[in-house]
Amino acid sequence: MERADFARSDVAGTTEHDRVVAIADSLFVHLESPTATALILKANQPGRSSGDVQSVFLDHAHELGFTSESKGLFSDYLSSALRPDYFLPLGDTGIILEVERGKTTINNMDLLDFWKCHICRHAHYLILLVPTQLRQNPTMSARNEFASVRKRLSSFFEEQNYTNVRGLFLFGY
Repeated sequence: MERADFARSDVAGTTEHDRVVAIADSLFVHLESPTATALILKANQPGRSSGDVQSVFLDHAHELGFTSESKGLFSDYLSSALRPDYFLPLGDTGIILEVERGKTTINNMDLLDFWKCHICRHAHYLILLVPTQLRQNPTMSARNEFASVRKRLSSFFEEQNYTNVRGLFLFGY
């Protein structure tokens, strides 16, 4: 597992941010367990879906308070069919949890996930799980999705590029 955390300088170290860090830490520790690591390795194979990865940590996410595919978070927009994989409300904000696999950068799903968090008035934090190494089929060379996503999304945490996303926790599985 790899991890990269990003936060806007105006929220880093606040009580709100520290609470989100604790939740991200708990999820990451769970994902690093030997059992979860072995299951994720099996799930991150050609032909498998992000749902296979989600099943590895779903019980733990529910214990943390995440709910699956919360409806109504984007009702302010015409594209109200948008839904996160998981959502956790935290007072006047919340955390969107998204898991990507095969279409992470090919179809810009990482950017879509970030955008969803940006426009969601109920969430200002994103936990995003992406493959560290991705093979679309057994014969292709692996692409380092984690490094690509880290590079792309880190620019949003430079002060001149701030969005409504206060913090990003990027996990590479």
